[in-house]
Amino acid sequence: MDKYLLQLSQHLGAQLLQRNWRIATAESCTGGGVAAAITTVPGSSGWFEYGIVCYANSAKQKLLGISAATLEREGAVSEAVVVEMARGVLALAQADIAVAISGVAGPDGGSPEKPVGTVWFAWVTANKEIKTELKKFAGDRVAIQKQAVAFALEGALKF
Repeated sequence: MDKYLLQLSQHLGAQLLQRNWRIATAESCTGGGVAAAITTVPGSSGWFEYGIVCYANSAKQKLLGISAATLEREGAVSEAVVVEMARGVLALAQADIAVAISGVAGPDGGSPEKPVGTVWFAWVTANKEIKTELKKFAGDRVAIQKQAVAFALEGALKF
C-alpha cells in the first residue's frame, strides 16, 4: 500500500470516528482501490460499511439501481451516473457518506469527449449534501487508478 494512501485512509478514519460516521464506496474504474486503501487501516470496521465494485453497466443497474436511461443518455463516465452510484450505495449501506467513481483508466476505452484519464467523482451524505468533480489524470492505467483513489479519499476528508 502506498504510504500516502495509507495516511489519507488513517486520517479519514479518524475524522469519521470523531463524527460517528460510516462510509461506503461504489467504484468502477478503480476496481475497489478506495475500499482496499480504507481496509488497510486497523479498526476500519468501525467506520467502513462496505464497498461495491460495479465495473459493467449491468452491475451498476442491478446492484446500485442506476437507471438504464441515465446510462444510455449520459454514459457510464458521467456526473449523473456517479451521483446515482453514490446514492445507491449510501442507501444500501445506510452509511453517512458515500463516494462513487467512474472513469476511463485506459489504455483503451477513451474517446475525444472522454479521453483516457477522465474520471468523475461524487460524494453524497445521508443529509443529502452532494459534491461532484471531474478530473483529468495523466499516466498509465495504474497511475490513473492511484490518483483517482487518492482524490476520492481527499474529497471524503473535505466533508
